[in-house]
Amino acid sequence: MAEHIFPTDSLIGLNDREVLMKQKSVVIWLTGLSGSGKSTLGRALEKKLLDEGYIAFLLDGDSLRNGLNKDLGFSIEDRNENIRRAGEGCKLLSNAGLIVITSFISPLRQQRDAIRAQFKKGCFVEVFVNASLEVCESRDVKGLYKKARAGEIKNFTGIDSPYEQPLSPELIIESDKFSEAQSLEKLYSFIQDLVKV
Repeated sequence: MAEHIFPTDSLIGLNDREVLMKQKSVVIWLTGLSGSGKSTLGRALEKKLLDEGYIAFLLDGDSLRNGLNKDLGFSIEDRNENIRRAGEGCKLLSNAGLIVITSFISPLRQQRDAIRAQFKKGCFVEVFVNASLEVCESRDVKGLYKKARAGEIKNFTGIDSPYEQPLSPELIIESDKFSEAQSLEKLYSFIQDLVKV
């Protein structure tokens, strides 16, 4: 079937969009355990970028699983497909010139590496939002860890499904040692030069 598909190229290139928007398109991929602070940090970064005049968009794992990916479960195959679709979404938004912030557990290195491989060097920033399992469980406002410990949720990352920490992320945010404001400042300072035209 793929041999009958002919993608349409836009008459407007990414460079034209970046000049118009006065920003460089970058994908900021936040990865870490549930409860590590990815979504909180992602929301704060999106607001900070918009306050500074940039056009950014947050793709959150729960939001995608509530819509585009609601047909997927938590088997390894479904998790791979979830992240593959997320990566495709990132490509589309990035090609539109946006700064894309993601918040996905994305537990396996091969998943994250496959997404990274689709972007030019410097256009994909892997940020490991690191917090100990104990801290993540203590922040468990959704009660997911408790259910996983009780066997009510299967294949839960960090409990009965693995999380492979990034080996060489562009940035590590130790969210169990720093406040939300400090974490945001560290992340914003890091990406500031990457998004400037």
